[in-house]
This record gives sequence, structure tokens and C-alpha cells, in this order.
Amino acid sequence: MKVKQQLQQLKPYQPGKPIEEVKREYGLETVIKLASNENPYGCSPLVHDAIISELDHLALYPDGYSRSLREALAVHLGVEGKQLIFGNGSDEVVQIICRAFLQKGMNTVMATPTFPQYRHNAIIEGAEVREIPLRDGHHHLEAMLEAIDDNTRVVWICSPNNPTGTYVNDASLRSFLANVPKHVLVVIDEAYYEYVQAEDYPNTVALLQQYENIMILRTFSKAYGLAALRIGYGVAHEHVLRAIEPAREPFNTSRLAQVAALAALNDQPFIQQCVQKNKQGLNQFYSFCDQHGLRYYKSEGNFILIDFGFSGDEVFTYLLQRGIIVRSGCALGFPTAVRITVGSTEQNEIIIHALTNMLKERRERFCGETF
Repeated sequence: MKVKQQLQQLKPYQPGKPIEEVKREYGLETVIKLASNENPYGCSPLVHDAIISELDHLALYPDGYSRSLREALAVHLGVEGKQLIFGNGSDEVVQIICRAFLQKGMNTVMATPTFPQYRHNAIIEGAEVREIPLRDGHHHLEAMLEAIDDNTRVVWICSPNNPTGTYVNDASLRSFLANVPKHVLVVIDEAYYEYVQAEDYPNTVALLQQYENIMILRTFSKAYGLAALRIGYGVAHEHVLRAIEPAREPFNTSRLAQVAALAALNDQPFIQQCVQKNKQGLNQFYSFCDQHGLRYYKSEGNFILIDFGFSGDEVFTYLLQRGIIVRSGCALGFPTAVRITVGSTEQNEIIIHALTNMLKERRERFCGETF
């Protein structure tokens, strides 16, 4: 038996190490996971009651149209219900887009490094992938525009970008969209939208009034704290979603995910509290980096990419042995960096203390000096 040739060049997505595995491997009782950009404060208390109330209905298929969630989310966003598509995480919406638009002979344009599933799914569909290197950590929109041709079907913009945390500002995005051919779908992945603080971040939903060839992706996995339930969504013009709907699996979001997302959506004060705490946490890391002369990107997400100037795997292993899970930049396109999820104040203090000790030990080992 032979699988698709495209699959032979791909590796499965490698998530951050699970807490249970690290405990077993290193004989630890306590482990802090700051690797997968999860919300350290969990989800709204309203979610618990919503899930409990749904447990008596597990024998029933979910609403394939997600009507209750759809109606509430449409009001929240100021769009029509038919402008929404739901997925088993926004990852599945990425897959649906690739299924619907990409095939052999077509190409897709994206930044690099960025979220790897754009490339992964495009290759499975047999499309050519055109990757444009980031410029100082940001999307190089001019070069991305130059890469578009008659066979381009999808352009991906991850903003805030994973793993850098950088974003595309309003003026730059508008200029870019004005020059993209109408036959090209521009996907703006805003998985970390709720965390954004930048004043010049674009109102992409409002841009739908001007551009029919854009789709916005968001998720309930990050700020809403529902990563385990896998539910995300896309926002676009009705005719775009109607065209790609056949690529969506039936019943692709569960009853539990739908009621949990609806409850979480209805608790915006909880989200605002998480956003404010995330801002404070980022400042903890900025201060640490500035104190030690480490390079980093100002982040609009709930994570920070820090360049230590030596192998990210070394930093990863040092922290892992001490019960702290992060992501090595070696797997993210930044081999001398690590990506750290912003945790609670206490968690941030613990990892900063560990990193400070690591830098001190390394300095003493290689230079025979102390700070």
C-alpha cells in the first residue's frame, strides 16, 4: 500500500510535551507547562455549568449548524450568521480552506516562519507552497505580493504571528489588500486576537464590507481557554462560505464544545481580566530580557519569543529538567530562541528565576565570571 507522495515528505505536528509525560520522565511532582499558548487562568466559570447541563444529551448528535452559538457570535461580531463557519479548532478551518481551494497546479503564499499547518495542508493537497521569509520578524507583505500570480489561490497572514507575536498594522494590511487580485483568498489568522493591545491593529471584520476575498480565522482555544474542546471559526462573505461548505465534515464540533463556547462568549469580563494579566506577564518577560540584554519581539499574543544566542534546545532541556515545559525555537525556525507562553504571575516568576540561574551558570562555565 502506498500513501500520497505528498505525505512522504511531511512529519506529523509535534505538540508541546504533555505534563504527565514530563512528570514520569524526570520523576517530578510539579510541572509548569508554558509551551502551547494555553490560557493559564483556564476558562470562564460559566463554562463548567454549561457543560454539566449538557451531559445528559451525549447520545445525541450535535447541531451541525451550531445555531445557538452562531446567532450569539454573529451579534458579538456584528455580522450575519451565514458569514460564519465553525471547525474542530481553527486548525480544521485551515484544512477546509486548503481542501476547497488548493490542488496540483495551484500555489499558496505565506510567511516563514509562521503557523506550520498552512504549509502542511497545502502540501497534502498537492499545491505549490511559496514561503516568504519574515523581515525583522514581520510579514514581508511587499515580497508576498510579488509572489502572487494567476495560479495563486490562497494567501495566509498570521497576525499576531506565531511564533514571533508580531502583527500587521491597519495601514499595511489595507495597502496589501488593495493590490491582491480578486481571485485570491486572503486568510487573516487571528487566533490571538483577544490579546491584542496595539492601537493600529486592523478591524478586519469591518474590512469585509470592502473586500469579498478575505476570511478571518479566530478560535476559542486561546483567550477563551477551551483548547481541549477544539472549536474555532471563520468569518467571510456568505457566498465564499457557501462554496467551501461541502469540504466541512458533518457534526464537526461537539455538543460540549458548542455550549462551552457560548458560555465563554457570554463572559467578556473574564476575557478582559485574562488580557490584562497577560499584559502584565509580558512586561515581566520584557524586564527580564532587557536586564540580560536578550533579543525579543514585542508580542501581541500570549507568548514571547526570546533569542538567547545559543541553541534553543539547550534552553528547552535545562527548563524541562526543572519541570518547566516551553517550545524550542529549533522546531519553529528560530534555532537560538525559545517560545514561552505567558503564565500566571507566579509561573512567570518561577521560569524567570530558572532562566536567570541558567544564564549565570552558563556565564560562569564559559567565561569564569559572575553577573
